[in-house]
Amino acid sequence: MDCALKTHNAVSISSALFSKNSTNFRVFTVKCSSKNDGALSGAAGLVERPWKVADARLVLEDGSIWKAKSFGARGTQVGEVVFNTSLTGYQEIITDPSYAGQFVLMTNPHIGNTGINFDDEESMQCFLAGLVIRSLSISTSNWRCTETLADYLAERNIMGIYDVDTRAITRRLREDGSLIGVLSTENSKSDEELLEMSRKWDIVGVDLISGVSCKSPYEWVDRTGSDWEFNDNGRNKKTFNVVAYDFGIKHNILRRLASYGCKITVVPSTWPASETLKMKPDGVLFSNGPGDPSAVPYAVEAVKELIGKVPVFGICMGHQLLGQALGGKTFKMKFGHHGGNHPVRNLRNGCVEISAQNHNYAVDPESLPEGVEVTHVNLNDGSCAGLASSKMKLMSLQYHPEASPGPHDSDPVFGQFIQLMKQEKVKA
Repeated sequence: MDCALKTHNAVSISSALFSKNSTNFRVFTVKCSSKNDGALSGAAGLVERPWKVADARLVLEDGSIWKAKSFGARGTQVGEVVFNTSLTGYQEIITDPSYAGQFVLMTNPHIGNTGINFDDEESMQCFLAGLVIRSLSISTSNWRCTETLADYLAERNIMGIYDVDTRAITRRLREDGSLIGVLSTENSKSDEELLEMSRKWDIVGVDLISGVSCKSPYEWVDRTGSDWEFNDNGRNKKTFNVVAYDFGIKHNILRRLASYGCKITVVPSTWPASETLKMKPDGVLFSNGPGDPSAVPYAVEAVKELIGKVPVFGICMGHQLLGQALGGKTFKMKFGHHGGNHPVRNLRNGCVEISAQNHNYAVDPESLPEGVEVTHVNLNDGSCAGLASSKMKLMSLQYHPEASPGPHDSDPVFGQFIQLMKQEKVKA
């Protein structure tokens, strides 16, 4: 488009506006015209925009359609939409196996600022269905950064969208509960088709653990790096043999156990309890994992067979499996707990911990048998956040003690597990 600017002097203007003594003034005339210089494209003659336009849709089962811009992989994907209130740590979130089958919506608007580094991965791959964010950072600023978030997701075939109203979607999820959604960049699929997909798919009762667990046992040796370590009590020691059931285990859980002096053997989710007992462990860890604990009865049976025979520690999914194995019930929460800022009260000492949480199910404390103590309570909604029984040699937390939002409020629980194993060794 060309614009020409012309100026000229004017001395004769209506006397109603200017007096005879008015001085000369300048009048500007701007003339604009467009010409086709070959830059136009398409049948409609539109100029290609220098910025990205909306090319993706998130269709929720309630019928709402959210237009957005895509990054990462392209295609069509279905999943349960949940919101995460963490201000940072998006790399740990997208590599947490507990998010399998879910679209993670980040309530913090700016994501991607620090890029990606391979030290912060919580598993060997991404299991989440997709990432939903408000603003994708156009640049990265971190000394450990090796690539951008968009490139990282594209390489792992994970879809992402941005420039969508995440606040409005979060309000909808808080009011209506978690919703199934379909994310698509395919124009060939109509809104009606995507809506039908969202209403036919369900995450309840689906075994998501088998898809994220390891396939065979392996030894874990890595500890927390010396630059990040804040508890040197167990370093350079291997005092206790621990078998860790991989229901979707995060690497930092294993690092913290190793840093407390544990020699760890990680086993698949379907590993028989009888084989675990043959390994003569000092303790057994039941890890975090995705989905519905009622969908994995084989895991509940394994937990049930190990309770009382060896000290056990359950985290997140492991906590829920312990609850079921004890005869208790679990239920699906309205929208779950996902974030790094959840306050939890330790009922034993009255202290409040700032915790990292990621779960859609909870243990009903009223359904638990006598002798099982509720040790922690979530202060946002009063839900059960921890269990213990000295008689049955068990302890569990609904949240992630290996994470550091507090920054280290919950880490001492690993020391408590060590003490539980130590007491059993003394008895033996």
